[in-house]
Amino acid sequence: MELPAVNLKTSPRLVVPQVILLGHWLLTIWGCIVFSGSYAWANFTILALGVWAVAQRDSIDAISMFLCGLLATIFLDIVHISIFYPRGNLTDTGRFGAGMAILSLLLKPLSCCFIYHMYRERGGFLGSSQDRSAYQTIDSPEAPADPFAVPEGRGQDARGY
Repeated sequence: MELPAVNLKTSPRLVVPQVILLGHWLLTIWGCIVFSGSYAWANFTILALGVWAVAQRDSIDAISMFLCGLLATIFLDIVHISIFYPRGNLTDTGRFGAGMAILSLLLKPLSCCFIYHMYRERGGFLGSSQDRSAYQTIDSPEAPADPFAVPEGRGQDARGY
């Protein structure tokens, strides 16, 4: 039994979403020092969708849900940070956590641009609607005329019995 050939060269197409996920995961963990609850739930849910998008490299649904989720968390992070930002005396740890949450928020539009580019590579929008080569309509001419016809060679002899 031979071992499968492993390609050690990794294409940028595969590395970019992993770097985006790792970066936002780290910034979200640090942001959770100050902001917890709904901030953590929203961001970790979207990161889970990102893991799904990385695992399903050809899925348009996975990457589109990740992109929509990132766009939604931009709005949610703005609301959450503006409402729950601690106005009192902040410790150094609190300032660091708030800064990382703000940095994550500032990097999300750039991440959305990269994810949108990957979405287009996977055939999003016009790419998926134009290529219908594997699609077969219900009334296609390849459909058998007799729905009860048995294909040749399955339980029939040469006479058709």
